[in-house]
Amino acid sequence: MERWNGRVAVVTGASSGIGAAIAKDLAKAGMITIGLARRVERVEELRKDLSEDAAKRLHALKCDVSKEADVDAVFKSIEEKFGGCDVLVNNAGIMRSTNLLDVGNTSDIKAVLDTNVTGLVLCSQRAYQSMVKRSVDGHIVHISSIAGHMVPNFPKLNVYSASKHAVKAITETMRQEMRDAGKKIKVTSVSPGGVRTEFLNDTGIEISDDWPMLRSEDVSDAVLYTLGTPPHVQVHEIIIKPMGEAM
Repeated sequence: MERWNGRVAVVTGASSGIGAAIAKDLAKAGMITIGLARRVERVEELRKDLSEDAAKRLHALKCDVSKEADVDAVFKSIEEKFGGCDVLVNNAGIMRSTNLLDVGNTSDIKAVLDTNVTGLVLCSQRAYQSMVKRSVDGHIVHISSIAGHMVPNFPKLNVYSASKHAVKAITETMRQEMRDAGKKIKVTSVSPGGVRTEFLNDTGIEISDDWPMLRSEDVSDAVLYTLGTPPHVQVHEIIIKPMGEAM
């Protein structure tokens, strides 16, 4: 991670769970870390878990990635205050518990796609342009899900799995476009299995305490691993499952 010391990382959905763990670990690793969230005060609270030096490197900005105006404004602010984006971690994601074939749930389905797919693309576009503008060989990391590689047999996931399948295709599309443009910017998708976070509250699935589950820190470790690979190595996809997971 030495090559990233003093460089700028942007983490979406940094207010809790996986995003919070990643934001803290990047700040600890020496990166100027910008945590984006709708609940910006929760990102600011993460500083209390850090050393004084790391806390100074963690900054919080309010952003709803499903709104293009928010994304434009926040990346403009990052350029003005910090010079630009060197690493982007697209972690923001939501789930709405409803059946796909029910009528009247259009707003829920659109919300999932607007955040999990469109928001990810919007942030990636802005980060990529920032990297190209400054001739930075940066890195874009998507936090996806095992649900992007299969369809879990759980009720009311509706388009969540479809949104994560889209992330898998988007990751490869980005890799191809970066290669064709002659850029050495990396793109990686990290797909965890079950992770014990607040996100589970949105699924409506009852999770027993003895279910095999990952910790947010396990996913963060994977992100730091892929960021730490040498320039000639691109980790395209990481799948992480808790030991004993049934899926």
